[in-house]
Amino acid sequence: QVQLVESGGGLVNPGGSLKLSCASSGVSLANFAVGWFRQAPGRTRVAISCIKDTDDSTYYQDYAKGRFTISRDRTTNTVYLQIDRLNAEDTAVYYCATVHFKSRCTPFGSWGQGTQVTVSS
Repeated sequence: QVQLVESGGGLVNPGGSLKLSCASSGVSLANFAVGWFRQAPGRTRVAISCIKDTDDSTYYQDYAKGRFTISRDRTTNTVYLQIDRLNAEDTAVYYCATVHFKSRCTPFGSWGQGTQVTVSS
């Protein structure tokens, strides 16, 4: 089964950048569309972006266009989320998940522990 592990979070200054990683400790992600999600304190989990399985087509929520970049390393099948110009509103737990790309990144399967991103000076 796909067992996802998120990493790369941490404490960062406003305006800084961070690159999060999503890797599978089980079945390879090569044939899965993968999405990134986040959940801020007191908020529901929302989608950010996802990348297709068969090619590198991507989808971004409107608010995420520009500062967020999703990518996949085909040699390791690690899926990344680059976040630039971080601000306090980006503080959240970030999760990755297998998704249905054609359904606008609708997730399926179980959630991992996520990785905490805290933006503070």
